[in-house]
Amino acid sequence: EAHESGLVHRDVKPANVILCRQGGLYDFPKVVDFGLVKDLEPSGDEALTRADIIAGTPLYIAPEAITAPESVGPQSDIYSLGAVGYFALTGQHVFQGRTLVEVCSHHLHTTPEPPSRRVDSPVPADLEALVLECLEKDPARRPAGARELRRRLSACAAFGGWTEADARAWWEQNAAATAPTLSPPPDGDFTLTR
Repeated sequence: EAHESGLVHRDVKPANVILCRQGGLYDFPKVVDFGLVKDLEPSGDEALTRADIIAGTPLYIAPEAITAPESVGPQSDIYSLGAVGYFALTGQHVFQGRTLVEVCSHHLHTTPEPPSRRVDSPVPADLEALVLECLEKDPARRPAGARELRRRLSACAAFGGWTEADARAWWEQNAAATAPTLSPPPDGDFTLTR
């Protein structure tokens, strides 16, 4: 929806993707924290969105966000979603490094190791290929946008293996742990906590 509105998130990472219940749907994904959003059709207020700065979280940043931040577009978010998918499959970041420069260098020059080589459990080949396609260095070689990525994900053989009934059962079993609660802090104001 953001891409179709001409917005690029620029900071897609696990902490900014929340699974929730919404409208009777379970495991409904929401992308949050649009603090670094780039408007592809700027209104002239450059204070709101700067295209010429490196923005994002280094472990999930697309190569073009490092070398040409003004060129960041929907495929940059697709790269970041690929890095999130990689993390979801392996529990590890695509690239590690001792410094920010080293991590960024990997995003620019290193071919990601296939997720199946980093975990003991099987990774479906079509899903692995799609995640690696999202992590292509050249934005033109990635899925064209979120809608295209969604279509391609739904075509994967494992799609539907986790059913709505499975999700509902998980949410019902874990309702207490996922329910927001109001707790009074020492100063007497109430805050929402998990």
